[in-house]
Amino acid sequence: MTTQLTTADVWDVIKEEPFAVLGVVTARNECRTVGIIYEVDNQKLYIGTNKDAWKVRHIRGNSHVSVTIPIAKRIPLVPWVKIPAATITFSGTAKVLTRDEVSDDLIGRVFNYVVQNDDFVATTCLIEVTPEKDFLTYGIGIPMIQMRDHEKSRARVPVHLTERPEKEAIAG
Repeated sequence: MTTQLTTADVWDVIKEEPFAVLGVVTARNECRTVGIIYEVDNQKLYIGTNKDAWKVRHIRGNSHVSVTIPIAKRIPLVPWVKIPAATITFSGTAKVLTRDEVSDDLIGRVFNYVVQNDDFVATTCLIEVTPEKDFLTYGIGIPMIQMRDHEKSRARVPVHLTERPEKEAIAG
């Protein structure tokens, strides 16, 4: 029996994690990925970056992105035992935002202590990622021992609470 993950459960995990892998497509239709640090606000991810970063250039050319959030798994008192990371993956649409298009609160959370440095902030922008359709999860909301069973480990959960009833989860 598959654990019934809810949309709210998945968003709670996303909010707790600071790191993800962002996938973009280049002008030559080549896939590229980059590790990112993000903040969540209103069911969107926000990534702070330099205005001239290659990911900004690629997103301006193609707004379709993918995001994978790895969640480390460890066995207490036996950290040498290797456990695969749990993951949350989704596709979405990204757009580049200027400093003026976001709140001071969000800028403060994304850039943390360097927000006081006006010269630094002037060289930055934010990437807003809006998840679409479903979250595909592996190992979320189940005991580690059950991660061996792929049917129990996988789930497909709607990104937004309004798309389907919250308690519905579809085995992936």
